[in-house]
Amino acid sequence: MIQLLSTLTCPNCGGMSVETMPTNACQFFYDCRHCGVVLRPLKGHCCVFCSYGDVPCPPIQDERACGEGSGCSN
Repeated sequence: MIQLLSTLTCPNCGGMSVETMPTNACQFFYDCRHCGVVLRPLKGHCCVFCSYGDVPCPPIQDERACGEGSGCSN
């Protein structure tokens, strides 16, 4: 099952925020609610959730599930 909540941790201030991830797009920018810094994905990552979240974004979750022989058609 795809998880839609991820806790983002700001590398600048350490602030943590639980956010709902979009299912139809990657989120390239995120304004930290604690210090205001704009987070961007790290090199090689598709979105801020994959870089700073405790749960990767839905497309990556789906890709990983398909890679484990689950029989999905992706």
